[in-house]
Amino acid sequence: MSGHDAIVLAGGAARRLAGADKPGLLVAGVPLLDRVLAAAAGAERTIVVGPRRPTRREVVWVREDPPGGGPVAALAAALPAVRADAVVLLAADLPFLSAALLDRLVAALGPDREPDAPAGVVAVDADGRDQYLLAAYRTAALRTALAGLGEPAGAALRRVVGPLATRRIQAGPDAAFDCDTWADVRDARARSGRMDTAPKRRDMTGLDEWTEAVKQELGIELDVDIAALLDMTRVAAHNVQRPAAPLTSFLVGYAAAMRGGGADAVAEALRQARELAERRGPDAEPDA
Repeated sequence: MSGHDAIVLAGGAARRLAGADKPGLLVAGVPLLDRVLAAAAGAERTIVVGPRRPTRREVVWVREDPPGGGPVAALAAALPAVRADAVVLLAADLPFLSAALLDRLVAALGPDREPDAPAGVVAVDADGRDQYLLAAYRTAALRTALAGLGEPAGAALRRVVGPLATRRIQAGPDAAFDCDTWADVRDARARSGRMDTAPKRRDMTGLDEWTEAVKQELGIELDVDIAALLDMTRVAAHNVQRPAAPLTSFLVGYAAAMRGGGADAVAEALRQARELAERRGPDAEPDA
């Protein structure tokens, strides 16, 4: 089948992320939504359901009624904007989604004139679960199924797509990985090579939530290596004195900003500050 549109659902409440703006969370410095949009760049038209956000690609924005009304309400809001005969339906929290997988899903639909042509092709994750928000569907089939449902708000997506005749294909080890919890976000960042795996040593959910809240409040788009920052402040507090920890954190941030900002500038400033604190030692004489 040639030509398809894409629908990306980006209006969920992210309750397991304490209400954080999940599509805006960064993995390897790129918002989750932009990572999904990049994978879906082959779509002729991309419709994003949710509150407007800055994106690296031009998209069509729609809003479900009521806002936060669930995936079926989001689908009902997006379908009128779909023009192609096929559409990929995607969640906005798939950090490792690939264009190649979407091409496979669409290709597996095949011509609709075939007698055994499916109404949809659903990706299956590593645990054998169908991922209805990582799938390709015939637009007409979705419209028919939605029309027979009734009130879409709060309805389960399974009620719409579950009865459809679908094929299933394996998504691969990471393609279906989604970010539902802070542990998932940390895992995605670790897999991308942008975050230290040290957070697994302790429960840092509260720190993750606070860090994301501060970043959103201050308008900062930067992956914060919490483990490296805490290690630096621990050394400063132990080798100098406790007030040195917050003071040094402030100076590290200021130095990184003076050097142009970004993850590399922060990492270098953290390294320098930690090495200085390590040289001091708890019993060292103050530097001249």
